[in-house]
This record gives sequence, C-alpha cells and structure tokens, in this order.
Amino acid sequence: MLKLHGFPVSNYTNMVAFALLEKGVPFEYVLTMPEQGTEFLARSPRGKVPFLETPQGYINETSVILDYLEDAGQGKPLLPQDPYERAVARALMKEIEIYIELPARSCFAEAFFGGKVPDAIKAKAREDLLAGFATLKRHGKFSPYVAGDMLTIADVMFLYSVDLAAGVARQLFGLDLLADMPEAQALLLQLVENPHAKSIAATRDAGMPGFIAAMRARFQGAG
Repeated sequence: MLKLHGFPVSNYTNMVAFALLEKGVPFEYVLTMPEQGTEFLARSPRGKVPFLETPQGYINETSVILDYLEDAGQGKPLLPQDPYERAVARALMKEIEIYIELPARSCFAEAFFGGKVPDAIKAKAREDLLAGFATLKRHGKFSPYVAGDMLTIADVMFLYSVDLAAGVARQLFGLDLLADMPEAQALLLQLVENPHAKSIAATRDAGMPGFIAAMRARFQGAG
C-alpha cells in the first residue's frame, strides 16, 4: 500500500491526500514533520513533505507525485485522455503553483505567523500575485473546473493554493484578487464542499491552532 508522509496543516500534503481520496486509491497516512536528519534526507532529499512511499521507493515533490498517481493508472483519472488537454491541465497546475502559490508563500511568515518579511520581497510578491491571478483569469476555463468539464490536478492545486494566496493579498496588500473572478469564486465554493475536501479541512483545522502558535513562537524568537 502507498504511504503518504506529511502533516495535516501542509497544503501540499493535502493536495496529495485529496488526489488519492478522489481517485479512490488506498493509502496510509503517516504523520511526518520535515527535518534535516540523515535518515530523513534519504527519503526526502530536501527534507520536505509530502513524500510518497511506494513499493519501489520514495517519490518527492507534489507535482511529480500527482503525475505518478496518474501514470500508475489506478482509480479515477484526474487528467483527460487527450494529450493536448492533459498538457493544458498540467500547464494550469504549474501556473497556479509558480505564479500564485509560491509568491504567496514568500509572505506567509508575516501574513499568518507574526513574522516580518522584507519590503522588497513583499513588493515582488504583490506584483507576482497580481500577474498570477491575471494569468489564471486568462487561461482558466472554469466550465466549471479550472481546465474544463472534469476535475483535474489543476483543481487540486487551485483548491489548496488560491484561497491562501487571496488571504495573503487581503492581509498584506488590501487586495481582493478574486473580486473580478466570479467563476473562480464559485469553483472554490464548490470544491470546499467536496466531501474529501471537508474531511481534510476538518483535520487541518484541528491542528491549525497549535501549528500557528509554534510558528509564531519561532518567528518571534528569530526576531
């Protein structure tokens, strides 16, 4: 059986958990926190989560794990059959990650954990988030899903990235990046009501206060 290593407040871990649940692929959840020990690095070379334990060995990086699950051919597909449409869905997933999730992540410390992010990084994040949401508005189909009429890995990235990024923009920049994207707002509302998403959210929310407290202590101690 596959084993998903991660922790429930990690949005990337939750992406993989959601995909596995949607696909109906059996797996074991192994509560795992990132670290830099030798044994851990043998399983996850950068010392990060999530990583997936398979009968052949370990797979790291969320987008690669999602591709592996599709290539394995088990359960409900989360990519179209047509090669072009598959590429479009993958491109949308990467655009959301690179141009929305990662810029927002650079400001998580200040937006959520009481830390301080340099002004130059915040300025770049603001610019990148504006461009990233504009990209999503241009390229996303929202009919009703990000890449078309089926739920794909682009929606998995969307669900666990866009709301966090919108929160960063509201908190730090006073921007409502979804204001002129009603289709995206509707999809987000639809996805959060998905039974698998609700189950994952309940576990995440239970662990969130302790995680935030630990992160605040870390950043305030560093200051």
